[in-house]
Amino acid sequence: MHQILKDLRKDCLRLSHRCQDGNLQSAFSCMEIVWVLYDKVMNWAPDRAMDPDRDLFLISKGQATFALYPVLKQKKFFTDADFSDIGDLHSRFSNQTDVTKFRGGVENSAGSLGHGFPMAVGMAWANKIQHFSGRVYVLTGDGEFNEGTMWEACILAAGKRLDNLCVIIDDNSSVGELIDMGDLGMKLDSFGFQVFHVDGHNLTELERTLRIRPEEGVPVAVIAHTERGHGSKTLMENSVWFHKSPNKDELEMLFKEIDSL
Repeated sequence: MHQILKDLRKDCLRLSHRCQDGNLQSAFSCMEIVWVLYDKVMNWAPDRAMDPDRDLFLISKGQATFALYPVLKQKKFFTDADFSDIGDLHSRFSNQTDVTKFRGGVENSAGSLGHGFPMAVGMAWANKIQHFSGRVYVLTGDGEFNEGTMWEACILAAGKRLDNLCVIIDDNSSVGELIDMGDLGMKLDSFGFQVFHVDGHNLTELERTLRIRPEEGVPVAVIAHTERGHGSKTLMENSVWFHKSPNKDELEMLFKEIDSL
């Protein structure tokens, strides 16, 4: 694993430990996706975080918020000192993003699943109307597609020909434990999306796929096949970490696991 991804995962653990909250399996499964977007793909920089022509990134699977904060810190938008009060009542930083507490950097408030993707569709449509050049990227979970709002958003995205929209599905096999959704790619294709499959932990594949420009008038869906807790043997194998924060001893143990992989 690249050192930068190890450092990002360690920062994710530190944030979870400080606020005693977090969905670490979900954050770890999508860390490569978020990093590649900000490091290689998106037209975004800290000094252009309010530029109307910037690319936008929304987290629809809000439980993965702790994958975003470390990336923004690595890009010098935040410092470690900014997180000193994370989890406190009046802190800007919590386990789910709150756009009202930021000026740039965080593009949406997260929480109930099924909301971020429709918001991204609205933003992409607004960018089209205003002739802004930025693309809109939104990260969802596979289980999130149980929500009817997701499919309603698909209909609107295709109907409005939003070729400036890319939905990335962190397919870490969550939904399969609840219900057989069938072939998600075929469903998205039938709704009018250009669909790509990618190894969600392969930086080269992610960059190549996320840089693809779609056919005119066609929104893009990238299904990223991932592992929950990827990067830590304990997080990958023990489902208790779906929603659990590490204590001091666990933190050191998980650091060592990350270093060893």
